[in-house]
Amino acid sequence: IMISPLPGVTPTKPGSAQKPLPGISALVVDEQGNPVPHGSGGYLVLDKPWPAMLRGIWGDPDRYQNTYWTKYTNHGYYFAGDGAKYDHDGDIWLLGRVDDVMNISGHRISTTEVESALVSHPTIAEAAVVGATDPTTGQGIVAFVILRATATPTPDTITTLREHVATQIGPIAKPRQILIVNELPKTRSGKIMRRLLRDVAENREIGDTTTLADTTVMDLITNGLKNAPSED
Repeated sequence: IMISPLPGVTPTKPGSAQKPLPGISALVVDEQGNPVPHGSGGYLVLDKPWPAMLRGIWGDPDRYQNTYWTKYTNHGYYFAGDGAKYDHDGDIWLLGRVDDVMNISGHRISTTEVESALVSHPTIAEAAVVGATDPTTGQGIVAFVILRATATPTPDTITTLREHVATQIGPIAKPRQILIVNELPKTRSGKIMRRLLRDVAENREIGDTTTLADTTVMDLITNGLKNAPSED
């Protein structure tokens, strides 16, 4: 742990990693490596790395260099692949892996952030969110949700969920499409395979499904999304 509040010292803020621990220097920077202002998001880096950090990947030095150091070679930053943002107090909030961070009209939004907003609605049991190419906003948010057993879908359910996300996060995070499903594509160990959901959202050929617990799930989701309404 390198970014964390100090119990009894730092006033805590639920959900925020807050500040780097003493001796650690971390920044949230933009694509060019410039620190972003408070209230903005970008990439989480360690701007003052030290010799005792991870020194390499056994048998694959090129992968180590490309994964952690290449993006900000000129700055000497260590980048582990996480997105983050500053709030208006300058506290750091982790957004997750950059592969799971969507760029909506220039705003960096975490898929986890939208999923959390969806499952906070009393009718939603589980949610998975992916980004899909959008000609207007760069990426559009596509959500797949499972209703609770006690919930019954109505003609207003999708609209209600969109507005709920907008209230929780902001209008920019309102999903372009929401599909109600009976099951999400999961491995036998229970991990949601977002890679396959991205294929569906991008209207691509579905990738390898051999690790799915139930391969028929993808057929149902693919057909369902084709008929799902899209927000203009």
